[in-house]
Amino acid sequence: MNIKCIAIDDEPLALQLISGYINKFPLLHLLNTFEDAIAGAEFLRNNMVDLLFIDINMPDITGIDLVRSLKIKPMVIFTTAYKNFAFEGFELEALDYLLKPIDMKRFTKAIDKAIDYHKYKHGIKEEAQSESLYVYSEYRMIKIKLIDIEYIESMEDYIKIYTSAPKPVLTLMPLKKCWKNCLPIILSVSTEVILRRLIRSDQSKTVKYNSLI
Repeated sequence: MNIKCIAIDDEPLALQLISGYINKFPLLHLLNTFEDAIAGAEFLRNNMVDLLFIDINMPDITGIDLVRSLKIKPMVIFTTAYKNFAFEGFELEALDYLLKPIDMKRFTKAIDKAIDYHKYKHGIKEEAQSESLYVYSEYRMIKIKLIDIEYIESMEDYIKIYTSAPKPVLTLMPLKKCWKNCLPIILSVSTEVILRRLIRSDQSKTVKYNSLI
């Protein structure tokens, strides 16, 4: 597996830092870097790119507008010194949102997410991916293991996913899409709460989720 990526940033030092980080990951292949956003956009329209690192504040066009203009969007990781663009990144289903100065630990977390999602999207079946659900929440993509889901609450166009964690995950996703993606066996359905039983083929283990209605 090889993840082809490019980086767009009008700051040369920022590009140098991101390039150095990318080169530490054998699965990532850096095709090119661009200080000129327009040149970067043209490259994206004429080449297959899996992952885009892009600054938001640039002189000719913002990273938000550039990504919005693409007909075929790669996975996107926004980089910026400002927090106030997080919602726009969320609307474009950005994989992650990195605040400058970017440290290696935070960068590694974003890359791990990109590798996981790339495998999931391209059907590279591993147990960790095949038994997980990917959703956008709190301005970034997160992975939830199906085995950890206790129940899901429908809120019109949103769903709340309850796990063993203290706080549920709220995401913009129709319940029908979630149901199709990750709920193999239906126990009961109400207008507000969906309960399910997950039967795993290995060791014929059945995991039941308790009703909270």
